[in-house]
Amino acid sequence: MVFPSGRLTLVVITLVVATACGRRETVEASSSSPAHAAAGVTVGVVRAEIRPLANHLTVSSELVPFQEIDVYAKEAGYVRTLNVDYGSRVRKGQVMAVLEIPELEAQLQEDQATIKARTDEVARAQHQISRDKAQHAVLHLQYKRLAGVAEKQSGLVAQQEVDDAQGKDLAAESTLEEAQGALDAAKSEVAVAKAKLAHDQALYDYSKITAPFDGVVTQRYANYGALMQAGTSSTQATPLVRLSQVNLFRLVIPVPEPDVRYIRIGDPVAVRVPALNQTFVGRVTRFSVDVTSETRTMHTEVDVPNPGYKLVPGLYAEADLTFNQTPKAIAVPTQAIDHEGANTSIMVVTDSGQIERRPVTLGVQTANYAQIATGLNAGDEVVISDRSGLKPGDRVTKHEVDAMIWDASSEDQNQ
Repeated sequence: MVFPSGRLTLVVITLVVATACGRRETVEASSSSPAHAAAGVTVGVVRAEIRPLANHLTVSSELVPFQEIDVYAKEAGYVRTLNVDYGSRVRKGQVMAVLEIPELEAQLQEDQATIKARTDEVARAQHQISRDKAQHAVLHLQYKRLAGVAEKQSGLVAQQEVDDAQGKDLAAESTLEEAQGALDAAKSEVAVAKAKLAHDQALYDYSKITAPFDGVVTQRYANYGALMQAGTSSTQATPLVRLSQVNLFRLVIPVPEPDVRYIRIGDPVAVRVPALNQTFVGRVTRFSVDVTSETRTMHTEVDVPNPGYKLVPGLYAEADLTFNQTPKAIAVPTQAIDHEGANTSIMVVTDSGQIERRPVTLGVQTANYAQIATGLNAGDEVVISDRSGLKPGDRVTKHEVDAMIWDASSEDQNQ
C-alpha cells in the first residue's frame, strides 16, 4: 500500500507518542511502590545464646625457683669433704660439705682441758669444805662445853679459856664460809668453761655446711681443699654452691592497671611452657597491692607446682589468667554490635521480618563475643552481615550464618 507522504509522517509521530506514554506509565507504576520495602534483601543473622564468657590476660615471663640462694661458709676453713655437685638433689639438713678448721679443733681441746681443770678445782674445794666442817664442829663443841661448865660452876674454868675457845670456833666458822665461797667460785668457773666449749662447738658445727631447704644444686663454686672464707666477715667470700628450690616455681606477672581489680588470691592460671609443649596449673599466690608509676602494672606472683621436676629454672612460660568470668551470659558476636559515639546498639530481625534497632548495655567482652547485659533476650536473631543499607522498619529475608571467629582456641576455653 502506498501512503501519501503527509499520512506517513502522522503515523510515525503517533507511534512515538504512544510509545513514550507507555514508558511513562511503566516508570510511574514502578516508582509508586514504597522505597523501604526491601523484602528482597537477605541478611545474615545469628541467635543470641547463653554461653560462658571470661576475659583472658596472657603474659610471657621467666620461671624462677621459689627460693634460690648462694650457700656460704659461716667459718673459714678448707674443704675436707664435698658431697654434692651440679644437679645434686638435697634434703633440708643434709650435709653438703665439711670444712677442716684446725684452729677451732685446737680450741675445742683446750676448752675440754679447761673444763677438766675447773672440775678438779671444784672437787678440791668440796674436800676442803669437808675438812673445815669437821674442824669447825670440834672447835664449836669445845667452846660449848667450856661455856656450859663456866656457866654452871663459876670459877672452875678461867674466862680466858672460854674466850679462846669461842675465838677458835668463830675462826673455824669463817674458814668454812670461805671454803664455801671458793667452792661456788670453782663451780662458776666450770660453768664458764662449759659455756665457752658450747660456743666453740657451735662454731665448729658450722664446719658442716648443710642444706637450708629441699632443692637442687645449680652451681658449684668450690673444690676439694679450697679455702672457704667466712661469709659474715669477708666481702670477697666465695659461696660453696647455689641451691634452688625447684619443687615449686614463681612466675612474676605484670598485670595492667585496668585488670588489677579482677586479680584475686587463689585464681587459677594456665601456665604453658613452649619448650616442653606442656601446660601446668598454677595459682595467684601474692601481689604487691600497688601499681608502679613507671609501667602502670601491679607485681603479681603465680606459684607453679613442679611435682615431676619437668620444669627447670630459666624456662619461658606463657601465663593465661582468666578473670571476670560470667558462666551464663547472653552473648552475641562482636561483629553484630554498632557503636555510635557513646551509644551501643544492635539490629534485630523481629518475628514479622522487620528490622529493629535496640540500644544495649555490654558486659564481658572477648575477641569474638560480647555479653549483652540489657536490651536483648536469648534466642533473639541479630544481624551480623552488612548493615549499612538497612534501617528500622525494613522488611528483610533472614538467613542464619556462622559468626566469624578470630581466635577459636581462646573461645574453646570459654565453652
